[in-house]
Amino acid sequence: MTPLVRSDATGGSVDAVPGPASLPATGPAARPTDLASPPTRRVDLRLAPAALVSWAAAWALTGPMLGWARTVAVGAVLAAAVAGAVVVAVRPARRAPAAPWRSRSTRGSEATATGADRRRQGGARSAGLHVVVALACLAAVSLGVHAQVARQAPLRSMVAQGAHAELVGRVVSEPRPAVFGDGERWQVAVRHMTARGIASSVAGIVEVTAAGPAPRFGANVAVSGVLRPVGSGDGPLARLTAVGPVAERAPPAALLRATHTMRSSLLDVTDPLSAQARGLVPGVAVGDTSRVPEAVDEAMRATSLTHVTAVSGGHFAIVVAALTALCALARAPRALRVGVVAVVAAGFVLLVRPEPSVLRAAWTCAAALLALALGRPSSGPPALAAAATVLVVVDPWLARSYGFVLSCVATAGLVLLAGPLARRLAPWTGRPLGFALAVPWAAQAACGPVLLLLDPHVPLMSVPANLLATPALVPATVLGLVATLLAPWAPGAALPVAWLAGLATGWMAAVAQALAAMPGARLPWPAGPLGVVALALLTVAVLALVLRRPPGAGWRREWREAAPRAVRRVRRQVRRAAARHGRGRTAAVAGLAGTALLAVLVVAVPRLAGAGHQVPGDWQVAACDVGQGDSLAVRTGPASAVVVDVGPDGEAAGRCLDELGVATVELLVLSHFHADHVGGLAAVLRGRTVTAALVSPLDEPAGQAERARSQLAAAGVPVRTAAAGDGGAAGTATWQVLAARGGPPGTGSAATGGGDEGDGANDASVALELRTAGGLEVVALGDLEEGGQDALAADLAASGRAADVDVVKMAHHGSRSQSAALARHLSPRVTLVSVGADNTYGHPTDDALDLYASAGSALVRTDECGTAALVRRGDEIGLACG
Repeated sequence: MTPLVRSDATGGSVDAVPGPASLPATGPAARPTDLASPPTRRVDLRLAPAALVSWAAAWALTGPMLGWARTVAVGAVLAAAVAGAVVVAVRPARRAPAAPWRSRSTRGSEATATGADRRRQGGARSAGLHVVVALACLAAVSLGVHAQVARQAPLRSMVAQGAHAELVGRVVSEPRPAVFGDGERWQVAVRHMTARGIASSVAGIVEVTAAGPAPRFGANVAVSGVLRPVGSGDGPLARLTAVGPVAERAPPAALLRATHTMRSSLLDVTDPLSAQARGLVPGVAVGDTSRVPEAVDEAMRATSLTHVTAVSGGHFAIVVAALTALCALARAPRALRVGVVAVVAAGFVLLVRPEPSVLRAAWTCAAALLALALGRPSSGPPALAAAATVLVVVDPWLARSYGFVLSCVATAGLVLLAGPLARRLAPWTGRPLGFALAVPWAAQAACGPVLLLLDPHVPLMSVPANLLATPALVPATVLGLVATLLAPWAPGAALPVAWLAGLATGWMAAVAQALAAMPGARLPWPAGPLGVVALALLTVAVLALVLRRPPGAGWRREWREAAPRAVRRVRRQVRRAAARHGRGRTAAVAGLAGTALLAVLVVAVPRLAGAGHQVPGDWQVAACDVGQGDSLAVRTGPASAVVVDVGPDGEAAGRCLDELGVATVELLVLSHFHADHVGGLAAVLRGRTVTAALVSPLDEPAGQAERARSQLAAAGVPVRTAAAGDGGAAGTATWQVLAARGGPPGTGSAATGGGDEGDGANDASVALELRTAGGLEVVALGDLEEGGQDALAADLAASGRAADVDVVKMAHHGSRSQSAALARHLSPRVTLVSVGADNTYGHPTDDALDLYASAGSALVRTDECGTAALVRRGDEIGLACG
């Protein structure tokens, strides 16, 4: 999720609700509608075509398309840009008032003729200029992409060959937990590479995973290891697991060292505070979310409140507003004000780190400051368009960054929609409340279709959550930044300031958790391009209906003429209620009507989305109905999961993950390479981000193993062979390999009815233990046969691990080859049996079912239940069948 943006700090870049406007002069030409709707300033969209063509061209040129496809895409972008530029340039302008010294008839005809000629000539010149600017932006983006690809070529070549390389570059990200093991991962901007005896200058971002503490942001380091490919997008070009220690060649610059000290000191100061304050105060102040509690993080994602810790325009707005107020109190001249704001904004970028959304806000602020320094009026749309264009030309891969795109569209929604929506709401709610409602509504309307690509749900609590929680963002940010500045030099003074900031963040956390727990907080929506288009069309239709015309005499007349009789009857009752009880009752009636419409959507849209969307919004574990095969999903975030196996060939596993809302697979585990466990890999990889894969140590059957590894390599997924004891974190979940034995072929249990096919693959299955953020302990056994299960039971008994777990995925679809010792040790509360209806193997056998039932386990079969989703409600485990 990506964040809603409260407002944008661009020195006036957010076009807020204007103050009282001067009414037009009364007289013969004045009309009642003129008095009812004061004129509004025309939105300046002259730079919008250039920004859009830059983004679209960058997106097309940096994607994984063939040469001819790129040519077609760029041609379509160019045609659309030219058309858009012409439309923007020649849209009708307002007619100038007639000269007062001529007769009305004469001056009207002359003004009309000369005005029309001037508009035609000006429109043609403007259209030509807009087309030239759009073409220049397209050429600049194209040249930028080709230049950067040329510098990346040596690095890409070594990545394709899987070469061992030594990289030298600068650390450009804060560390995150490693996918495998206990290390950390961070990104380095590579400048020099030595591989296979050849040294070269290169450019590119590589994600490094290394044991031990990560180097500081901005440090120059040298690291060596084997280069691995990744998927396309805005992320790194390659991944590398460090071999040996990471050498720091040069420390960060002095300013970066100072910011690192402030960030680490803030963490030390907030350490004694409550759990939410320990995580949210650094998150709100400097964007450090490493300590945000999992429950709070999920609640904030469900209510679209993650923008409070995703530093962007809202934080810039608060910082710039505070500085502007201080400069005004000091009566500083304009030049000094601009200089102070520019310097502090640059320092703020270094403090919170130059993430895509931060860069967008900073450059928008810079454009507004430039206009202010030149004495020109500052407007939001031109500043945003200029900033987006410059950033995409400099780094075309930003066009594929969700953070950058969400920041841009959220700001565009604010500057284009917040003011008009506030004016529509003001007659019913008053100006302050109308604007408070309009801001999150505008941002959500703009971001909604993009957010569906990350999570196929519509957050219905977004607007009320932001209405209630966002006012606390200002004191939380200001106090958090004050605590950050004080922490290195006066930690005793910083602690009470951070504690006060924690009160504000506590309110935000309480709002997020309360609203996220409400029924229907997240409305399931169809995933994929059709769902995005459907939501976009619905949003446009609602906005067009709301903003079509201000409420006046003409609006009432059109309504009376067009509305059906039943609707007119309801409206008459509303008008009578308004006349008797005033505006408040009318607002209440309108609210009830909106609630009724929302209830209809909550009921109807999931049905349109398909039966699979009946999965509970808080599911924790799901056994996908893939027929005679295995596919298990364990949730690690609002739109992410660990996926164990992908079922047989076909779309079943991919469709199940779509219905569960899984857009990111934090860890893909292929327990072994039989077709009923790896056949659906293509469907799972398609349209999803897969961070890493863990596979069986035995490549049998060889053909299927080779095919699966090739598909993973083509998708840029780093692959690791499992070994007992491996473990790590995946989102909000943790995992550990319990068994992964690479026995020789022929050691299986085909003779026992297990169906190992004599290749040893079943007993080479990866057995995995997972723990969810909701507290469920899950064990997946792959297709282990009785011998492999007995060995695992002995290991677990010796170590004391995985005893009395919550959920077990029964081994080998419930074949009769089961270990009584393992069933007794695990003693699961729920046993999931992934099996197809009418299979020819006799799965699941009565012996297997009786064995786990005797251990006190509830049995859930996918051939009877369909996709089985488990939720945890208090101490109870609930089941929903798909």
